[in-house]
Amino acid sequence: MLTENFINQPLCKSLRRKIGQALSNWHMIDSGDRVLVGLSGGKDSLILLHALNDFSQRSPVKFSLAALSVKLTGMDTAPLENYCALQKIPYEIIEQPIIEIINSRQEKSPCSFCANMRRGIISSWAAQNGFNKLALGHSLDDAVETFFMNLLHAGRAKSFQPVAHMSRTNVTVIRPLVLSSEAAIINEAKRLGLPVISSACPFAGHTERQRTREFVFELKKRIPDLYSKIINALENLNGLESWKY
Repeated sequence: MLTENFINQPLCKSLRRKIGQALSNWHMIDSGDRVLVGLSGGKDSLILLHALNDFSQRSPVKFSLAALSVKLTGMDTAPLENYCALQKIPYEIIEQPIIEIINSRQEKSPCSFCANMRRGIISSWAAQNGFNKLALGHSLDDAVETFFMNLLHAGRAKSFQPVAHMSRTNVTVIRPLVLSSEAAIINEAKRLGLPVISSACPFAGHTERQRTREFVFELKKRIPDLYSKIINALENLNGLESWKY
C-alpha cells in the first residue's frame, strides 16, 4: 500500500536532469499548458507522471497535470487509482477491448496497432477535455529501437519526434523521457517503489520490437556509445525527421 511518505520522494537528480534537458531542448511545456499523461501502468509512464508532477510543483513554468489510462481486458488499474489519489492528480480510465480487436483482425503488427489505437483514443479525449499537450513515456531506448526498425524494415533513417503536433485533434505530443535510458528508469521506479502493474498484453515478448530490442542489446555490447551516435544521427537528419531544436 502506498503511503504519504511515498509521495514526498523527489526524482533522483540524474534522471531529473535528463528530463529537464528534454523539456528545455524542445520547449515541451509552456506556462498555462494543460498536460495529459498517457498512463499505461508500466515503469516509463509512471516515472513520467511522477517527474511531471514534481516539475509542476517546483518549476516557475506553471502547468496543470492529469492522467488517463486506456484499460485493456484484464488490466488492474487499482494501484494506479491509488497512486493518483495520493498524488492528488486527476485520473480517468477508458475501457477498450483492443486485444479482442487485434485478435479479430488477425493483426500482423499488434504492437504498432495497439500503440496507434491507444494514442488516438487518448489524444481525442485530451482534445475533447481541453488538454493541449499529451505526454507519452517513450524512452531513449524506445527511440533507438524505432530508428533501427525503420532502418531495417522500411529503409528509412528516422524515429519518432520528441515533439509532434497532431493536426486532427490539435494536440501536441511530447516525450520528456526521450533522453532517459531504460536502465535509469527501471532503477528509479524500483527506488521510488512506484506501483508498476503487470502487462495485460498477450503479445508481450513476441513482437518485432522485442526482436529489435535484442538486436540493439547485442550491438550495444560492441558499440558502448551506440545511443549517443544514434542521437547525433537523428539531430543531423534533414527536414522534418530531424531532432534539431
